[in-house]
Amino acid sequence: MPQRYPVIIITGTPGTGKSTHAQLLQDASPVPLKHINVGQLVKDNSFHHGFDQQWQSYTVDEDKLLDELEPLASAGGIILDWHTCEIFPERWADLVVVLRCNHTMLWERLEKRNYPLKKIQENNEAEIMEVVLQEARDSYPQQIIVDLKSESSQDLENNVANIVEWINQWLKDNGHEDEDNTL
Repeated sequence: MPQRYPVIIITGTPGTGKSTHAQLLQDASPVPLKHINVGQLVKDNSFHHGFDQQWQSYTVDEDKLLDELEPLASAGGIILDWHTCEIFPERWADLVVVLRCNHTMLWERLEKRNYPLKKIQENNEAEIMEVVLQEARDSYPQQIIVDLKSESSQDLENNVANIVEWINQWLKDNGHEDEDNTL
């Protein structure tokens, strides 16, 4: 059974605006898309092996998480919002959006979230070294990866509008010409 609607992965270092982008995209999409905040799903369903105090994060049980997401990804029509993307099978993704941010701005955003200094430093270094972008490049075909700047409200608006344009083209390319694809 072909996918009804696309699977979009929105990824990036913590603080780059993934959840905000995903929520606005869900609202602006010409077709129904379900926003799945993967980190929240992990917490809410105990898809983890416990909390790592040193890194202030959960140690994810990837098998449980992927078992939960598999039927949703197979059905399509979802936005997966998470700080990493390499865990998701290539067959799931129609579009991988990697959000990027100036490291000074990112540092300030993470400070506002009261992240511990070590976690701020780790995430800032990951952004500088383009870790998430490289994970995407190593995991998915280049033609489905989009690297977008996420530093201002104008970036946010432009990014969401561009992804909506992509969805409309995806619908045409996948035999959904007869659907009302207007906003």
